[in-house]
Amino acid sequence: MRGMHRQYPAQTVRNNPNPLLSPAAIPVLDRWVLRDNCPLPDTLGGMHESDHAASSLVETRRHIIVIGGVAGGMSAATRLRRLDARAIITVIERSGHVSYANCGLPYFVGSIIKDEEDLLLQTPERLHARFRLDVRVNTEVTEIDRERHQVHIRPTTGGTVEVLEYDKLVLSPGAMPLRPDIPGSERMRVLRSVEDAALIVNDIARIPRTAVVVGAGFVGLEAAENLARRQMVVTVVEAGVQVLPALDPELAILVEEELVRNGISVVTGASVTEVHEWGVILTDGRMIEGELVVASVGVRPDTTLARSANLALGPHGGIAVDEANKTSDPDIYAVGDVVEKPDFIGDTTSLVPLANVANRQGRRVADHICGLPSRTSPSIGTAIVRVFNCVAATTGWNERRLRAIGRPYRVVRAHPMNHAGYYPGAESMSLKLLFDPNDGLILGAQVVGGAGVDKRIDILATAMSAGIPVEALADLELAYAPPFSSAKDPINMLGYMAENIRFGECEVVEPGELPELLEDGWTLLDVRTPEEHRLGSIPGSVLAPVDGLREALNTLNDGPFVVYCAVGQRGHVATTLLHGLGYKARNLNGGYRTYMAHTTAERSPA
Repeated sequence: MRGMHRQYPAQTVRNNPNPLLSPAAIPVLDRWVLRDNCPLPDTLGGMHESDHAASSLVETRRHIIVIGGVAGGMSAATRLRRLDARAIITVIERSGHVSYANCGLPYFVGSIIKDEEDLLLQTPERLHARFRLDVRVNTEVTEIDRERHQVHIRPTTGGTVEVLEYDKLVLSPGAMPLRPDIPGSERMRVLRSVEDAALIVNDIARIPRTAVVVGAGFVGLEAAENLARRQMVVTVVEAGVQVLPALDPELAILVEEELVRNGISVVTGASVTEVHEWGVILTDGRMIEGELVVASVGVRPDTTLARSANLALGPHGGIAVDEANKTSDPDIYAVGDVVEKPDFIGDTTSLVPLANVANRQGRRVADHICGLPSRTSPSIGTAIVRVFNCVAATTGWNERRLRAIGRPYRVVRAHPMNHAGYYPGAESMSLKLLFDPNDGLILGAQVVGGAGVDKRIDILATAMSAGIPVEALADLELAYAPPFSSAKDPINMLGYMAENIRFGECEVVEPGELPELLEDGWTLLDVRTPEEHRLGSIPGSVLAPVDGLREALNTLNDGPFVVYCAVGQRGHVATTLLHGLGYKARNLNGGYRTYMAHTTAERSPA
């Protein structure tokens, strides 16, 4: 019976010095547990292994139930099997698919992934054949009885309730897509499951060619792009002031511009109030045509079972867990989108509905159940999205979140090429790094561009997780050849710039600080070429190209100066020269390119 036996520590058996305990016996003993108060004998006394097992050992096969499949649940179940060949492992999945690539759903809608079968990673039959998992699809859990260690299940179509006993329980119910509580919301499609994607594909085949995507987060923009690839006229409606709220505005505007370049209309600062057969009505009264309406306004953790079982919840509505992902019940674990975990930054918890996070948590839970040293790390929220030819990625916190908790931070901005500029095909990218001025630790980073964005955000996420201070980025030895990078990789450049800012070698000005400084009498110097100045400049700036700056000082006032160039590099050279000559000067962080992105974002509808 459950709880009546204890497992003999495998390490103790392996370290037993008795020569009669042969290596051949160890696998057998590892599959058994000792009866209470029945110690392992000093020798096997000449007994055959099977005789000894029959007389002093009793086999137990613990039952582990996993509620919910896909990323977290299936990672836990398959890892459990690899660690425990004899456990009874049952997976209960409410939908018809227990293991599928939910992150690939938008690309199935866009016909980039042609066949629905390509989304199905495993079937119940294959999982049973390889892992001996008892997978029940189209089955729901109606009750968790913690006292009796039982779950009640039944088919989703109704029918007889079956009661299963468990030794350990893993909850992986995921999250539920949100739908606005407005008239006509039942007409909205969501994109959360294979079934959802199939409905949208069927709609595209029979519905006229207009669509509205409500919500401009990662999934919303993926949906918008893929609907456009199906020759639909698409409008994205976002209640906030920008697309991709995870980014800061001056980087999010670059993604919005890419959407517009590819024919997608973007409406920000307005919500949908009604959904009709022909389209939607917004809070400002506008009517947007869209026979197909897809809601992508976020998700909420599916805590229905957790609430009914009186498990502790966190402040954001997810299941509260410890560092081993154990809930308030020591025999129940939780993983994935439903879990609320400590955040990497700040004394708080957060919900991180990402498949890669769920996969890692599932593995760690299996380790912990099987007695291996295990803990899950706080999440830093690394995410990436491709929108046509633009890639946007983020890790850690943005400025808005840091300001909200009063956390001090400094900003580094750069606009380098993804590889050597002289090698054909070089593309520009925009990087933003946030760090703590006291200890230099990375608080967040954002990258927008084309090729190479994923590489840089992964390096920054790794550095952040490892607690590497920003100045150490300057000395990272990264792979270099002209087709792949520059001799000074963009990551190295961030390190150089952060080092200059942190240790006072260069003072910088943020675009939002310019108006106040100009009112206080600072002179704005444009150190670019005359040709660049004619193509566009910051109002009120004085042209003084860096190559002739020493001579130009004879015609300028005594400052102080705010200096800018295209991206900040020449501005830094000019600022250090002015400092060396005794002038007070500060460099505009990110140069004219950041200034233009900042002002464009400020002009976006609020």
